[in-house]
Amino acid sequence: MGMFKDSKRYKLFLADTGLFVTLAFRNKSYTDNVIYQKLLSDKLSANMGYVYENLVAQMLYTAVHSLFYHTFPSNKGGYNYEVDFLLSEGDKTMPIEVKSSGYLSRKSLDEFCCKYSDRIGRRILLYTKDFRQEGQTICLPVYYTGLPWLKTVTYCTR
Repeated sequence: MGMFKDSKRYKLFLADTGLFVTLAFRNKSYTDNVIYQKLLSDKLSANMGYVYENLVAQMLYTAVHSLFYHTFPSNKGGYNYEVDFLLSEGDKTMPIEVKSSGYLSRKSLDEFCCKYSDRIGRRILLYTKDFRQEGQTICLPVYYTGLPWLKTVTYCTR
């Protein structure tokens, strides 16, 4: 699958998430690989954000979406905000943030949408919980990525 870029920054993804997990965590012989075995049995207590991002990238790419991401410096300096995926939606941009945990903290998505508010269509958070909407953010389970939700999920009006 390769990489996608934001001017000078690159982000690499592997087309096969299973192979990615094996390459990232399998570092010992077949009989002594505790981290890899815990990961496969869903018992590893680590932030797996990069595995989820790779999975989402694989599904979006398979659905024939060009992959873009964006980074920009925070107002306070010292770190950058990062929006995981940007998809084109007509004349608007659909930012997508992927979270494996800590889904209530989505500062990058919020700051991006504030900074470029006139160019934002739907804003999506893919995470490990159930479907819901928080303000203008549509929160979807990660497995929705492989479904045709891009054309069907809309904001609730109140």
